[in-house]
Amino acid sequence: MASPKFLVVDDSLTMRRIVINTLKTIGYENILEASDGKDALAKLLAEGADFVITDWNMPDMNGLELTKSIRGNAALAHLPILMVTTRGNKDDVIEAMKARVNNYIIKPFTPQGLKEKIEQIMKTVDQKPA
Repeated sequence: MASPKFLVVDDSLTMRRIVINTLKTIGYENILEASDGKDALAKLLAEGADFVITDWNMPDMNGLELTKSIRGNAALAHLPILMVTTRGNKDDVIEAMKARVNNYIIKPFTPQGLKEKIEQIMKTVDQKPA
């Protein structure tokens, strides 16, 4: 399979750089970025992506709203979503899972931790019927 296209969504440029550099270190080169959920949704609809890594806390449209918008759009609903956030309490994790994120990682994270979450998601997504 061709290298998947990632969309990294975070209002913090520094955080986007960290995630993007981690993705490149793991071997993923095809990466788009967006600064909030609205920007992300516009990019998904215009350019598409195979995998979304989103922050939760962002202006305009947060990561949870973005997740719900993706899941509510028939053309995008299949996309794997990894939530990367500082929100680590149990209720937040449950809320994100209810919104149907594929996985959840709490900042600060290690490159190895991010890689493992992505690989876990890729394995489950690869299993789905085409």
